[in-house]
Amino acid sequence: MSLIQIRKRSLTVETTFHEGGPPTDKPLRMAASCAVIHNPYAGRYEPDLMPFMQELRSLGTLLAQELVDTLGGRDQIEVYSKAAIVGIDGEMEHGAVWHEAGGWAMRTVLGEPRAMVPAVKAVASAGYRVMVPVHYIHASYVRSHFNSMEIGIQDAPRPKEILFALVMGTGGRVHSRLGGLTKEAVSVKDGQR
Repeated sequence: MSLIQIRKRSLTVETTFHEGGPPTDKPLRMAASCAVIHNPYAGRYEPDLMPFMQELRSLGTLLAQELVDTLGGRDQIEVYSKAAIVGIDGEMEHGAVWHEAGGWAMRTVLGEPRAMVPAVKAVASAGYRVMVPVHYIHASYVRSHFNSMEIGIQDAPRPKEILFALVMGTGGRVHSRLGGLTKEAVSVKDGQR
């Protein structure tokens, strides 16, 4: 029997045309794909979370592909991240399984970008929302692409659930003008610079 039992999915898309300055030629699109699943380990300690982590790769692939399709193809994606909100009958480690599973899925779907995948996780009640940090998929020091997107679902996670999310976007901040490494100047190809 599968460890993944989905109760609900959501897809949120934000389009930013300007941040108070002139409208941009290419609006920034950010999207979050979420899945609320039953926590198979709620209320008890499970010493071996590896089978759960492995099985979550399929959920990660589903969410990652939905984001790529929504945002116009993998060549359009410039930022990414992942998040988990564990219901109060679970533990932080139940959300930490998403580090590998969600990150692996996004890298696979996006053609193996090198930058680490940022993350946020929490144990919380239904309706909790988190700001998910994003950065450039090929070099995490590209300052123009440091951004965030809020995720959450009003009735999730329930105490015995986990909300897993992936976030992707089509570019850096609208009107970014604070210097630093630009995406055009990435040269080291180490995932950082």
